[in-house]
Amino acid sequence: MCSRSRPKPLRTGRPRSAEADAAILEATRAALVELGWSKLTLGDVAARAGVAKTTLYRRWAGKSELVVDAVAVLFDELELPDRGSLAADIEGVVLQFAALLERPEARTALMAVVAESTRDEPLRERIRVSIVDRQKRLVLEGRARAQDRGELPAEPDPEAATRTADLIFDVIAGAVVHRALVSGEPVDEDWVRRFTAVLLGGLKAAATQAHKPADAPADGPTRNA
Repeated sequence: MCSRSRPKPLRTGRPRSAEADAAILEATRAALVELGWSKLTLGDVAARAGVAKTTLYRRWAGKSELVVDAVAVLFDELELPDRGSLAADIEGVVLQFAALLERPEARTALMAVVAESTRDEPLRERIRVSIVDRQKRLVLEGRARAQDRGELPAEPDPEAATRTADLIFDVIAGAVVHRALVSGEPVDEDWVRRFTAVLLGGLKAAATQAHKPADAPADGPTRNA
């Protein structure tokens, strides 16, 4: 009896190369620093990365998507350190974030895609999904760790917990980006300590307010009618 070999499965396309992707994203960041957004082309990126232009077009629809992914990889490097307390953890990750924004490739790429997204809603959505939503992991991890330590109360309502996490992320990201990229002021250890104190004060006030009965009077001075 003749034995028949099983047919090999058909390939649906050339597999992606992690090395090629990394080279392309690195070349994108380098080109942005050197050329700026307006002069950046996929052809230039392909030449720098040593790949064919068709390789880029198979992976990214255009320049905007490519640059967002190049920025997202840098933000994925951020980690929440375990320094023993919520305040120290926040200070550690904020200093990491500030150091990242000092890198020319991160600063240039982030400012470019944010500016471009003001007139490109699909690009704004890609930033939201690829950068913002992915980095909210740091807030969720830090909050869970602080709750385990007893530094923050548990939030049994999932919707309220999500809103709180969104707000914390917005406050931290907004303050650091504004300080570093808009005002051009240093995000040093002294500023980070003061910022963290303000943030924690707000978190404690919000937690206290959330646990008040619905009919309890609001804090603050009252006036007689």
